[in-house]
Amino acid sequence: MTVSAYDSTSGENLIEVKDLKMHFPVTRGIIFQRRVGTVKAVDGLSFTIKRGETLGLVGESGCGKSTTGRAILQLYRPTEGEVRFQGTDLTAIRGDALRKMRRKVQMIFQDPYASLNPRMTVGDIIGEPIRVHKLREGHAVRERIEELLGLVGLNPAFASRYPHEFSGGQRQRIGIARALAVEPEFVVCDEPVSALDVSIQAQVVNLLEELQDKLGLTYLFIAHDLSVVKHISDRVAVMYLGKMVELAEGSKLYSMPLHPYSQALLSAVPIPDPRVEQQRRRIILQGDVPSPLNPPPGCHFHTRCPIAIQKCQEEEPPFVDYGDGHFAACWRARESGELMPAVARQQAEELAARIHADIMKVKGAAD
Repeated sequence: MTVSAYDSTSGENLIEVKDLKMHFPVTRGIIFQRRVGTVKAVDGLSFTIKRGETLGLVGESGCGKSTTGRAILQLYRPTEGEVRFQGTDLTAIRGDALRKMRRKVQMIFQDPYASLNPRMTVGDIIGEPIRVHKLREGHAVRERIEELLGLVGLNPAFASRYPHEFSGGQRQRIGIARALAVEPEFVVCDEPVSALDVSIQAQVVNLLEELQDKLGLTYLFIAHDLSVVKHISDRVAVMYLGKMVELAEGSKLYSMPLHPYSQALLSAVPIPDPRVEQQRRRIILQGDVPSPLNPPPGCHFHTRCPIAIQKCQEEEPPFVDYGDGHFAACWRARESGELMPAVARQQAEELAARIHADIMKVKGAAD
């Protein structure tokens, strides 16, 4: 039975995304421009995020992860679809109403070097949203800035410094403080640790988890590092070429991936043990990712899938619930054990356990 991953009946849903599309026009000409194509960066996503939950969003570069996050926050105005926050459709509001709503939905950007204005001090960067939304006045703004710096593990005395005086990890903490300045309920974390080294990654992930517990935050955590996603996320969604191909609890996705693309991603994650690594079965995908300007018909993944059949080329597979909220869009999901046999599934379970253990070790060292 086909069941939608979009469930608007639950009172716990903070974010409800339905049939979200973000298409960018491709034009030609300088004076007289004409449309010659459309880049389908996001092409019909439906999912929900419950209050207090962390949904991990993974996939190859260019699959539409960051565009999804920006479209949810209305940094890009979606081509089609609905994005409901606490029941309010963000795509239908403008002006002051949207500005007020943005107090509750914020973003941590991927690049901690490009996302901070080099001409502003840290205090001005963090204080700007406080002043824009008129949350504090006078000396209270300064006190709030110092409070936020302390909250993210930085010395409040750093408020007078400029971004170039900080390391990458410290800059990301400043970005987190800026996002928290307006007391949001929902935060899009757009690959917040991808530009940092492993030890700093663990510190930032640890900080995000602590802030979530302390402030009751809800996250959409976008990343391509499966080990980080597994550690921080309650559920994990896998994207391919603008579409969601699998969605499940983290433990289920790692121990029993149903979609061939998810299996290929898991098989590519290295294990820091040469003996185990030699015994693993690596799934190597053939060919390149198709262009979102002209995606293939049917299942977008069929051009690289090792178990594709004729039906995959002709009909787009529905997003089906295979039990306990484990969704997959694949005509052969129930038969995908051919691609990942029992031995490989056992390796995936071992991999998940090792990834968790490694992250905990790094976190312990960082603390």
